[in-house]
Amino acid sequence: MSTTPNISPTGVASSARAVAFSRALAVGSLVGLIVLGLLWEMWLAPLRPGGSWLVLKVLPLTIPLAGLLKNKMYTYRWVSLVVWLYFTEGVVRAWSDKGLSAALAGVEIALCLTLFVAVTVHVRTRLKAAGPEAVEADKLRHAAEIGAAADPVPPARS
Repeated sequence: MSTTPNISPTGVASSARAVAFSRALAVGSLVGLIVLGLLWEMWLAPLRPGGSWLVLKVLPLTIPLAGLLKNKMYTYRWVSLVVWLYFTEGVVRAWSDKGLSAALAGVEIALCLTLFVAVTVHVRTRLKAAGPEAVEADKLRHAAEIGAAADPVPPARS
């Protein structure tokens, strides 16, 4: 008996649309966070007149941009964790700053939540469409890439 899911052509098309939309939303919100960070810390509401070294906070955001553009599943997974650092900064600054800086922090919070939802939907949709065999193959491929041993415990079959 085959364990591959029976997906109708309509389901495949809707999965492809969801993957494409979530990818575009993830890339857009990540680029938005980069642009927001640059504008915020250099011109709009820097901590010091003329800009501040806090602008360097956008550098780590440029690292996953290439992975998202190349549609690498691993990048989507770890971005869903890293985004919470920027969300936390947004919450702290929205609470403690005043004026434009607090409003920009609100925009940062919204972009972080959008990015998290987009990468989560992207990963879930791609894994669901791929089926269990593809998920296992992806795990083995990633383990080989990083030089780690594959999971010694096979997944439970239902």
